[in-house]
Amino acid sequence: MGQVVALESLLSQQRVWRGRPSPPAHAPQPTGHAALDAALPEGGWPRAALTELLLPADGVGELRLLLPTLARLTRAGLPVVLVAPPYLPFPVAWRQAGVDLAHLHVVEAPPREALWAAEQCLRAGCTGAVLAWPPGSKGAHADDRALRRLQVAADSGRALGFVFRDLRALANPSPAALRLAIQGAPPRLRVVKCRGGTPPARAFELPAAG
Repeated sequence: MGQVVALESLLSQQRVWRGRPSPPAHAPQPTGHAALDAALPEGGWPRAALTELLLPADGVGELRLLLPTLARLTRAGLPVVLVAPPYLPFPVAWRQAGVDLAHLHVVEAPPREALWAAEQCLRAGCTGAVLAWPPGSKGAHADDRALRRLQVAADSGRALGFVFRDLRALANPSPAALRLAIQGAPPRLRVVKCRGGTPPARAFELPAAG
């Protein structure tokens, strides 16, 4: 796994990226899952925006869903940042999924600073994706105002933002460009909201464990 870094150290590395061309503002961001890409208005993740994943519990397949994207970004040399994850990633599994661990970073942030840390990483302009787990009871502290700040930061930094919250937040409105809910038994993925189009009626199978 990439080194565990302090937020200040990660942001200070932004100067390293000044000599490299940034990804085009409208570059496609495929999810790595053909059926889901075909159903989403932008053909993949919403560009430079926040995606909210609503979960009944941790470990229901949410990270397997993202691994193709994280592999693609890290192989392109773009940092992927995990902010205050509930569990540290298993290096062997992530490497087998194609993630370049040299570009995977973990920011250990206390609960009161986790959302701020995620916002700063998104806004930095040097990250490919930022994954955040808001504090409180399954992300209960990530209110509309906090999520809106993350959405604005993702747009400003041209990064992909992913925030993981409890499924109970589904009843509340959200400024996220894309909302995905994992529900049912066995769990299936449902698009609740998508920028630029109508959510598809069908649900999607989650990637099988490798």
